[in-house]
Amino acid sequence: MPVYLSQLKSGGVVIRDENTDVSNARLIAQATTYDLAQEAIARALPLSQVLPSGGETVDLALLASQGHLDVPMRHPEPARMYLCGTGLTHTGSASTRNSMHAKSEGHVSDSMKMFQLGLEGGKPNRGTVGAQPEWFYKGPGSEAVAHGDPLISPDFALDGGEEPEIAGFYLIGLDGTPCRVGFALANEFSDHVTEKLNYLYLAHSKLRPAAFGPEMRLGALPRHIEGRSRILRGDKVLFDQPFLSGEDNMSHTISNLEHHHFKYAPFRRSGDLHVHMFGTATLSFGSGIKTQPGDVFEISAPEFGQALSNPLAQAPEQGLIDVKSL
Repeated sequence: MPVYLSQLKSGGVVIRDENTDVSNARLIAQATTYDLAQEAIARALPLSQVLPSGGETVDLALLASQGHLDVPMRHPEPARMYLCGTGLTHTGSASTRNSMHAKSEGHVSDSMKMFQLGLEGGKPNRGTVGAQPEWFYKGPGSEAVAHGDPLISPDFALDGGEEPEIAGFYLIGLDGTPCRVGFALANEFSDHVTEKLNYLYLAHSKLRPAAFGPEMRLGALPRHIEGRSRILRGDKVLFDQPFLSGEDNMSHTISNLEHHHFKYAPFRRSGDLHVHMFGTATLSFGSGIKTQPGDVFEISAPEFGQALSNPLAQAPEQGLIDVKSL
């Protein structure tokens, strides 16, 4: 039976299982998901087996609506929390990316070639290494945005668009072993117009905040996930499309994507926290949607409990960054 964890901005972890109504969740005060995960690693036990009993009964939906929920897990030092991801991993994702990067009709872009590599070798036999995926970095833990908080697009951005994804949370053990804590909904917020200018701008387009939660599911990722991505503009539904995830709908296995991230030694430093986004199959940019400040992104999937919702905001103009010589 899946167990779900949420974290309050003011401190405390909210626990519920699949059969527990959201109005009867348990709040463990003075706890953090990070500390509980550290305890599970130290005791060599699944996280679900070290969760405290008891606690105050709380209404999780009410806490979410009032803006009290944080991302499901944070590092006490934001610089030691890495937000990264892999793209072109879902069987429904290639056509939009190819249309963004193809030089002419019929041209096979590097994006499509990367996608094809995944189809051919992204699901290797157990114990072997598969095809290397596309990889990107989004920023440190300071860029992790909680449910209900705004996703802020920088003043120089050409676009601010959603990418509905599943993210895995990983804590590195004392011996350098990556330990998967759980999975959560994610909005891998990106600048698709900048990316479309030239695929070498992908790195620039990904340096944006990302939203996670509000609940984290412990245990294995379901093989088939049916979610929904919506954009609301006032009372109007601007965009509403389903998205599929889980390995049945992916060109890579989760274990292959994990290997190609954690094979790099700097990503296996004891105590560090990694949040890895596994790619999307649906995005409104491919449907010609142009977002604007005030629009609300809403991402949901029954397997992950409460929906993830965030408004879009625009950062004020910062002008030229002048570097000071010491």
